[in-house]
Amino acid sequence: METIHVLDGGVLIPVNFHNLDGTTKEAAAYVDYVKARITTPLKSIDVKLCNDGKVDVSYNAEGAKFERIRRITGYLVGTLERWNDGKQAEEKERVKHTGGKDYVEEDKIARQPV
Repeated sequence: METIHVLDGGVLIPVNFHNLDGTTKEAAAYVDYVKARITTPLKSIDVKLCNDGKVDVSYNAEGAKFERIRRITGYLVGTLERWNDGKQAEEKERVKHTGGKDYVEEDKIARQPV
């Protein structure tokens, strides 16, 4: 494996060439190619020569941050911090349906013949 680092916007991005020799110009072209197709910051690129003569390009990028959004009483909310005490208490008293193992076990118990 040969690694060529490409400076992109002040960040060094490693481009790893497997089973082939790469040039700095090729590495920069692969960085441009991948960056044109993703929206998150690029961490590294792997370029592998396949048996049919084609190359397989894979990359590692930073994950996008997301905020959990829940639908509660018809409203889409991220957090409950802005809700008043009464509404927060109402949310805490609700039955939470997980559909996980506990739910399956309760369902088996409920179906047992008397």
